[in-house]
Amino acid sequence: MATQLPPLRHILAFDTMFSHLLHSLFHSYLPASLLLVLELLADFRFSFPITLALCLSPLSPSLLPFFSPLLFGLLLDIAFVGLIKIIFRRPRPPYNPNMSAVVSADNFSFPSGHASRVFLVATLVSLSADAIEAALTDLRANDGFAHRWIAGDDTKVVGIVVLVVRVWAAVTALSRVLLGRHFFIDVLAGACLGVFEALLAFQFLQIEEYLSLSLYQKVGQGHS
Repeated sequence: MATQLPPLRHILAFDTMFSHLLHSLFHSYLPASLLLVLELLADFRFSFPITLALCLSPLSPSLLPFFSPLLFGLLLDIAFVGLIKIIFRRPRPPYNPNMSAVVSADNFSFPSGHASRVFLVATLVSLSADAIEAALTDLRANDGFAHRWIAGDDTKVVGIVVLVVRVWAAVTALSRVLLGRHFFIDVLAGACLGVFEALLAFQFLQIEEYLSLSLYQKVGQGHS
């Protein structure tokens, strides 16, 4: 953000002051280990291999409407975040603790990639609630252990899961400011980007599935 218009300069100045205030007020009261665990869980180097492994595992096919757009969304996220960081080049907060940058774009602050990833996950969990509920029903029907330990109405269980994931996303995004990794606007922009990526990935794969099904039906009619 080398060339800044006066209104933008004032917004960034307020953002810098507000972010430093949040960091100063809370970082000494919250254990750094907790903030670093939240950072690790939202790291691309952790989330992408786990998602890829789950996609390739013999889980219920009902979960593919969740894992497929999540995998695609994570790839979109790493591309979008890297591109935007390179374009805007906003420095990270000067009080940012020691952080090892994987690529040069990680030296820049806007937007927060961790915030975009957790909101990507939270949005896709919300959009895939029906698929998750169907997978849970299959699991309970085929696994006696799951039937005993996952009690209650499946719809309510999935509702709790959606709520927990949303809270996790919000807390993780806020932790980026409290840890000193990002300014507040970086986190807000990352959250909005994650929601957009989730909607894009979800709708794209829905269209892909529809086109594949239509093609399959046309080929089947051609051979009949």
